[in-house]
Amino acid sequence: MNRRSFIKASAIAGAGAVIGPSFIGEALALDGPLVSMAKGTPPARITGAAVEALGGMGAFVKKGDVVVVKPNIGWDRNPAQAADTNPDVVTEVIRMCLDAGARKVKVFDRTCNDARRCYENSGIGPAVENIKDPRVELSFVDERRYRMVDIPDGKLIRRWPVYEDVLNADKFINVPVAKHHSAALLTMGMKNVLGVIGSNRAVLHREINDALPDLNRVIKSHLTIIDATRILVANGPQGGRLQDVRQTKTVIASADIVAADTVAATLFGKTPKEVHYLQIAQDAGLGVADINKIRLKKISV
Repeated sequence: MNRRSFIKASAIAGAGAVIGPSFIGEALALDGPLVSMAKGTPPARITGAAVEALGGMGAFVKKGDVVVVKPNIGWDRNPAQAADTNPDVVTEVIRMCLDAGARKVKVFDRTCNDARRCYENSGIGPAVENIKDPRVELSFVDERRYRMVDIPDGKLIRRWPVYEDVLNADKFINVPVAKHHSAALLTMGMKNVLGVIGSNRAVLHREINDALPDLNRVIKSHLTIIDATRILVANGPQGGRLQDVRQTKTVIASADIVAADTVAATLFGKTPKEVHYLQIAQDAGLGVADINKIRLKKISV
């Protein structure tokens, strides 16, 4: 992407809000993957608007489906610190899945800090439990339930263990928070899949730009919904300082995880050439990282 295209994309990402839901344009490509960007408040409402712009959750989840909703719950931080996915975004995604007829919605993450503290302090655990629907299952990962998966076309990784709930699910909905990352530069949808793999994830960070495309070859996100209601712009992924958080009041959604991450990167002023794994993912045929080939639908709420 040249600088002129990047400036154009950044201008779209920064468009202001209006009162009430309003479709304010479709930009860049005439064809290619569709990415919706909803801006406004509250978080649940813009999450619904972003998914509705793609045809609604019914375009992805069918009656009787078992769905994994995978937020980032990795850190013992509160919602204001922007290290984990906004709990209101997570619960809205779950409700939309239930409304679409999901038979079961499973929510979990392999955390970096103590799992119980992460689930509690992130606000995601209490929010999900408050849904009080028997079809919703909030759980901690069980280290015995990883299964080795071959990655035949992997450039760096040829085999890696993946959580069996993901392998057995009908749909995998990826719900990351957008934030700075010390190794990957940014963590969004593609990076969020590390929360469903086993073994020693630390070794992957040494060559993270090659590891992420390999993992996303076999962990397919049917829908990626990026929480950018508030983004962590420094000291990620754990964060902790409120001065590193920016209120962007945005949710981004797409069936193309690479395109979704590419649009989210514009909120940080970054291009795929800077977020190297996005360019590698496009070259591997996993999605579109060329902003000129993405249909961007912007909605204000």
